[in-house]
Amino acid sequence: MVSPGKWLAQVAAVAKYSVMTIPQRLGASASAAFGIAGVVAVMVGVLSIAQGIERTMSRSAAPDGAVVLRDGAGSEMMSGLGREETVIVGDTRGIARGAAGPLSSAELFVIIDLPKRSTGTDANVPLRGVEEAAFEVRDKLEVIQGRPFEWGRNEVIVGVGAAREFAGLDFGGAIDVGGEPWRIVGLFAADGGIAESEIWTDARVLQAAYRRGDSFQSVYTKLDSAAAFADFKDELTSDPRLSVEVFTQDEYYSGQSALLRGLIQVLGGIVTVLMAFGAVFGALNTMYSAVSARTREIATLRALGFKAGPVVLSVLAESLLLALLGGTVGGVAAYLAFDGFTAATINFQSFSQVAFAFEVTPGLVVLGIFCAAAIGFVGGLFPAIRAARMPIADALRAS
Repeated sequence: MVSPGKWLAQVAAVAKYSVMTIPQRLGASASAAFGIAGVVAVMVGVLSIAQGIERTMSRSAAPDGAVVLRDGAGSEMMSGLGREETVIVGDTRGIARGAAGPLSSAELFVIIDLPKRSTGTDANVPLRGVEEAAFEVRDKLEVIQGRPFEWGRNEVIVGVGAAREFAGLDFGGAIDVGGEPWRIVGLFAADGGIAESEIWTDARVLQAAYRRGDSFQSVYTKLDSAAAFADFKDELTSDPRLSVEVFTQDEYYSGQSALLRGLIQVLGGIVTVLMAFGAVFGALNTMYSAVSARTREIATLRALGFKAGPVVLSVLAESLLLALLGGTVGGVAAYLAFDGFTAATINFQSFSQVAFAFEVTPGLVVLGIFCAAAIGFVGGLFPAIRAARMPIADALRAS
């Protein structure tokens, strides 16, 4: 019976020898490590898209903000509210008040076609008509170039994300709305939120351009506090004059991004699994070659009294070391290549483009390295078992 101390000493000795012989198999080892690095880089890169979209949505939400839509609409594109309904919403208890009245903005949401700067293909860009309270309801919004649009005029301000991703939205230019040029008089930022993907103008002017009468699609409000939401919602949903749904901004934006995030995560998972299979086979090939090249050495160690356990662990240690090295390289490469990279994609809830930045978080890198370790473990397990089961006499006679 081998004592635990002696057994651990055998593990350390065999593992050390195994790792020190890696340079003798540098080509195969590097191939396995870089294969795993590729898997991790792709996985982290794809998931950073979902992370970036989630971050954009979360930055759009204020804890004391609420969104009101027609009951059953689910999104602004499917919603519709009349002037009388929006006035009732604005008069509801719990809404914060500013110098000009309640912080409630009835809004109109339409889509215009503009080409993407990167590809030249047309994309749906949101054009939002707002009321004066909108700038206080969304208190993170700031005009960073030019000036706000003037009420009652064919003027717009453009979010920095939209200006970056779509052609024709440069400050000082103009866009075609309803067959007429509307001047771009300012650019605005919104702390990285979804509003940066939009174009804003006066709701009444937009209503006239699209012949919408006095109708809206949503009401954005700022409440006295987050605690006021429950009473605010109860009062609106129990009012017989209304048929509305009421969301916190966090609920609303989370729901808007759920389908897109889920799709990206599923596709990213499928791609990662397919690539991981290839990386596992690469690791298996590398470790089987390593065991084959060390047949005599392993047999000699067994003949000298080394147990099967240390041999198994030594092969696994080599495989895990290569995997962790590849995982680290892949994680760093993903961070350097993707973190902060800007793009735009379609929001399936509103059928409009959302500009966002990829976000490679420490959690994603750790997840990538964990997956690399799993690939290394699976890739090293069977060769390790084979090494431990080799008949000593046959192995010693191997050339």
